[in-house]
Amino acid sequence: MPEPASLDASPPLDASTARRAAAHARRRAALDDRKRSFLRMVSHELRTPLNAVIGFSEILSRELYGPLGSPQYREYAEIVHDSGLKLLKLVNQIVEIARLEGHVTDLDLAPEALDEAIDDAIEQLKGEIAARQIKITVAEARPLAPIMADSRGLRTMLGNLLQNAITHSPVGGQVYITAHDLPGDMVEIAITDQGPGVEPEDLPRLLRPFEQGGTALTRCSEGAGLGLPIVDLLARAMGGALRLNSRPGAGLCAMVSLRQA
Repeated sequence: MPEPASLDASPPLDASTARRAAAHARRRAALDDRKRSFLRMVSHELRTPLNAVIGFSEILSRELYGPLGSPQYREYAEIVHDSGLKLLKLVNQIVEIARLEGHVTDLDLAPEALDEAIDDAIEQLKGEIAARQIKITVAEARPLAPIMADSRGLRTMLGNLLQNAITHSPVGGQVYITAHDLPGDMVEIAITDQGPGVEPEDLPRLLRPFEQGGTALTRCSEGAGLGLPIVDLLARAMGGALRLNSRPGAGLCAMVSLRQA
């Protein structure tokens, strides 16, 4: 008696699945290329005129080519200059959010010295620190192992967290920075402020772009609320995580964990 024909259709199924997966990968790669092109275009088209506004308003506010006449002109030029800087920061944050949420990133993970990155973040914000008379306290600790991080991304995270802490601390307040090893070859960096704090149930909203405006943490300050979402996305892209801890009247503690090199 002849053997029944085999009903095993797995080879054609596997081949078909592989073809669909390859086609999906090609479509995803093409979509990522279009996203990169779009972000480059948006970045260029918005930043170019903003840089002109910022540059020329600075020339006017400093009266580099002679006095403007009425003191109000200089005051208005300074307002235009400051507004241009705020708008440029917002554009940069929106582009960064779009890149991270669309997984269109060019992160280059390499061993990074954490103490140097913290020093760079503090130096970048020394003007704001001085203006608000904030005391930055970096806890003394034994040398930590290098962490695996993208150099620019690490400094962006630390800068956003530090600026958030400075903004919400009272004038003359303190911001504390600590770092320690965690189980599983991880390092945690914590930045704590003396701000008004928020209800624990409101903390998840702080990580959603544009959606946290109703909390006590953001009602008293300017900005679109993109700093913490950017930190969260960058930390996850580097294999780490961001945690927040707060309660009303007790400030906010932001903790970023990253893998050791």
